[in-house]
Amino acid sequence: MLIEREKVSLPIIQQKMIKSAWGNNSIDETVLEKITYLSDGLKVKGYLAYPNDTSRKYPNIIWCRGGFGNAGALDDFNAQGILGQLSSWGYVVFESQYRGNVGGEGEDQFGGNDLNDVTNLISLADQLEFCNKNIWGIEGWSRGGMMMYLTLTRSNLFKAAISTGGISNVDCTINESSFMRKLIHFDQNKIDHNFCEKRSIVNFVDKYSKSTPTLLIHGTNDERVPPHHSLDLSYKFLENKIEHKLVLLENGDHFLREHKKEVDDLRKKWFEKYLK
Repeated sequence: MLIEREKVSLPIIQQKMIKSAWGNNSIDETVLEKITYLSDGLKVKGYLAYPNDTSRKYPNIIWCRGGFGNAGALDDFNAQGILGQLSSWGYVVFESQYRGNVGGEGEDQFGGNDLNDVTNLISLADQLEFCNKNIWGIEGWSRGGMMMYLTLTRSNLFKAAISTGGISNVDCTINESSFMRKLIHFDQNKIDHNFCEKRSIVNFVDKYSKSTPTLLIHGTNDERVPPHHSLDLSYKFLENKIEHKLVLLENGDHFLREHKKEVDDLRKKWFEKYLK
């Protein structure tokens, strides 16, 4: 349930920066709101973005943020750019900061009960007259990719999915990057292998939604989440006959800054193919 909505208004200088990075339409054709909603009885923070023209109904997309705790949480500037651009393509976009973050109640569990904070966004469409409640997509970046994968073991609702630099294997035994160590090794003396296995989609791809075509995008020079995360998952998808496309971008880092236009084109076309 949506319990608070507040429209975001950015200073002119920030608007100009966003237009330069994400395009004029991300500002001119969209509305961005901070929201508070109920998830398992907890007040959780997030964002809502939608086109200015609310006279018609739009497909919906859930955007799963990366990071852990407040690190990686969206602020108004990045939300306007990232979610505003996606909304300008003709979608209502929902984002959760996950429980326990930026003033929300509860505790971020990195793919535990906080997965409910993703699925509980779906019911918010019932309160918005401009949502086509029959059409849903989902997208995740980095840790958000992991959240997306796990969500798609629970639901067949989504008609399309996109993961960029997504975590598919939370392996407690391999120190493959300082970023992954920071995310998963909360206590080096008390590593919970069960914790890691439950968050690794490569261990149970058979439970993944077979009705959700998935686009996997990864940079070949990603040092935070190495590209084998998407490669390994692609092999598992092939074994389980899950429709997907794998795109490896040469020399791309975790943020794919040098490939932004290409990434945006891939994402836009994927959602247009399956959601419109």
